[in-house]
Amino acid sequence: MDHFALVDGAMQCEGVPLQRIANEVGTPVYVYSAATFERHAQVFRDGLAGVKRKHLAYAIKANPNLAVLRLLAKQGYGADVVSLGEMQRALAAGMPASDIVFSGVGKTVGELSAALHAGLGQFNLELEEEGSVLAAIAADRGLVADAVLRVNPDVDAGTHAKISTGKAENKFGVPISDARGIFDRLAPLAGLNLRGVAIHIGSQLSELAPLEAAYRRIGALVQELRAAGHAITHVDLGGGLGVPYKEGDVFPSPAEYGAMVARVTDGWDVELMFEPGRVIAGNAGVLLTRVIWVKPGAGNPYVIVDAAMNDLARPAMYDAWHDFAAVRPTGEKMIANIAGPVCESGDTFAMGREIDVVKSGDLAVFRTAGAYGATMASTYNSRALVPEVLVSGDKFAVVADRIQPETILAAERVPEWLQA
Repeated sequence: MDHFALVDGAMQCEGVPLQRIANEVGTPVYVYSAATFERHAQVFRDGLAGVKRKHLAYAIKANPNLAVLRLLAKQGYGADVVSLGEMQRALAAGMPASDIVFSGVGKTVGELSAALHAGLGQFNLELEEEGSVLAAIAADRGLVADAVLRVNPDVDAGTHAKISTGKAENKFGVPISDARGIFDRLAPLAGLNLRGVAIHIGSQLSELAPLEAAYRRIGALVQELRAAGHAITHVDLGGGLGVPYKEGDVFPSPAEYGAMVARVTDGWDVELMFEPGRVIAGNAGVLLTRVIWVKPGAGNPYVIVDAAMNDLARPAMYDAWHDFAAVRPTGEKMIANIAGPVCESGDTFAMGREIDVVKSGDLAVFRTAGAYGATMASTYNSRALVPEVLVSGDKFAVVADRIQPETILAAERVPEWLQA
């Protein structure tokens, strides 16, 4: 469920007409529903009611807007971060350092040091050398870093190849067969409390079976490590639960996921950690755009909108589907291609799709754009960086400005030797 609906024939976000946002902020613009974020956060937590000991850390990469993070902090969520910048955002949003998990395959020595200084709650180690370096930094400061080892279970998540992370050929984690040896070598190090294991096999998962298979392998690993004398108190199960992007999509609910987790992990005697991202943010946002032209094509007409691949990259990167809907639909339909103004053939959102009839000047939305939308935006073709708006009830606020090309240009320099 989201809070974008037709009221008197025109789409609103909660109590605010999208036409009003377009008039006051301009297009393209991301529009987020606070009520949807809050509801999804509550539904995910409720789905895990059968898990007695748990920690919820929102995956900031899905949508790192400061206002969104503040909303989720008020819902009791910590953060899963993969960079120093994301850590700084989480702290600025009021998330306690102890509730922040530092993931990511390429943490630098500087980032490890800064995270230790900030007092982050957990480091998810991606390789043995990272654990050794972290232990040395912590011991040198008289600290102990809480950490878990991310393992790769070699399970196919059944998702797009570019968002799969749990197969042997993926760059994430260590082979599960190597975990015991790495524990034996890292656990005795001063400065390191290697307290468990972590797993994340991919994003936008549509079935629970791959997750269950991966979790069962982790359960067996926990038993093996304990039998070897290691104290295992935490298991990070990652995220990855998918969301529907088009009518007819069926995905496991948080309640179904939670029931599976409770069943599979029964008897593990650990604190389970979860890192939901898309399932919280995806359907909480839309990208509001305006039709520039309806251009005749060789087959179907092209609907040229003012949003482009630099504003919403997922279709160009993954051939991802986003529903396209008129803000004020007439009930008539047309078959069309939808494209942006960027000079790339890949700047295409849909081909040969049935959509609402639109004409030049009409407003429309790309739905389910709250995750991996604005956070992946760029200024390609020297276009403005897309702004973001948060709606709550009958009010809205710009929570990220449109950064204009002249502002970006002002940050660049021509060296003296080129000015002559």
